[in-house]
Amino acid sequence: MLRLSKLGDYGTVVMAHMARAPERTYSASELAAAVSLGRPTVTKLLKLLAHEKLVVSQRGAKGGYTLARTPAEISIAQIVDAVEGRIGVTECSVEAGLCAQEATCMSRGSWLRINRVIRDALSAVTLDAFAGRGAASDAGVPMRARAVPVEVLADETSRSATFREAAQCQLKP
Repeated sequence: MLRLSKLGDYGTVVMAHMARAPERTYSASELAAAVSLGRPTVTKLLKLLAHEKLVVSQRGAKGGYTLARTPAEISIAQIVDAVEGRIGVTECSVEAGLCAQEATCMSRGSWLRINRVIRDALSAVTLDAFAGRGAASDAGVPMRARAVPVEVLADETSRSATFREAAQCQLKP
């Protein structure tokens, strides 16, 4: 099953909370209380997010963390990458040369295409929309609708009508 780790999920929760008032500066304790997570977990997330320049840390009495860019300029893919590392369905879809089977693997190309579709889908969702601030939110689960071209997923000879219809539909929450 493809699934984000809890830390990856929590990263999106913290960032979505910050996106609701993006001009504010938040302390780690304040964020932890607001999203019902432990302070050590939130502190770890903020360090990861700051390392990837998604949040900015300010020291001092009025210090804390603020978003480095507007929520509309941050994608869910960037948050996941910051917390989890590069998005990859398989090891070889993240970086070439990690698998001994790579030279003779018959499925690597397909996994690379699938990985690209997942990455593109996560890149298409802004933090603004994810936090319910953008115009693309729907029933509390926001996502920018986006058609996935079937050419990305399969070549002409392997397409079925059902597969083509499913691949060309709009992504919905």
